[in-house]
Amino acid sequence: MSKPNPTDRYYSRDHEWVIYYSDGTAMIGITDYAQEMLTDIVFVDLPEIGKQVVQHATVAVVESVKSVSDVFSPVSGEVIDVNTKLEETPELINQDAFGEGWIVKMRLSNPDELNMLLTSAEYDEMLQEEKH
Repeated sequence: MSKPNPTDRYYSRDHEWVIYYSDGTAMIGITDYAQEMLTDIVFVDLPEIGKQVVQHATVAVVESVKSVSDVFSPVSGEVIDVNTKLEETPELINQDAFGEGWIVKMRLSNPDELNMLLTSAEYDEMLQEEKH
């Protein structure tokens, strides 16, 4: 069963989350629901630091025993850090999708894009609709 979606972040319709910080940076990962659908994650292809990413473009690739899935960036910006722990232990995403399993940190080029994302409640509602 999925863990509750934290209310301190924004969500995309593609099942990514983003926490926005007051210094203009953000941390991005995939939701607990997404990791549950993927099942056992065996590899994460992280982007290069310095990579410029536009909203909805692929920022990383997650490989599970079931499939290979693109991780779409919910916002535009520059990759300033990647979770290198995922290179050795990609299953961190399965174990803690909203914490230790974060994927990238970015400096946002357009924080207004956050307004196009979903709140925790809106994301929960979308998941309920998908299950019906």
